[in-house]
Amino acid sequence: MPSIRPSSDLRNNYNEISKFCNEFNEPVYITKNGKGDLAVMSIETYERLVGKFELYKLLEEGMESMEKKRVRPFANAIEDIREGLKNEK
Repeated sequence: MPSIRPSSDLRNNYNEISKFCNEFNEPVYITKNGKGDLAVMSIETYERLVGKFELYKLLEEGMESMEKKRVRPFANAIEDIREGLKNEK
């Protein structure tokens, strides 16, 4: 269940909002003059969300490459990765 709080709570109840965000990994929606204004979340929740967006972007690029036939055999890709790792040593 989303937590919706007025903007004054950021100033008056910051610690309570921070505790909620960190314990439940959920955002708190902040209103200003009765309308939605901000979403506040823990750094952990934010980083997880950004990570998902990055993963979705990579998956989309992969699907696009498959559609355009810009792919190569898996065994060749693994071989190149292993070769690259050997060269790093």
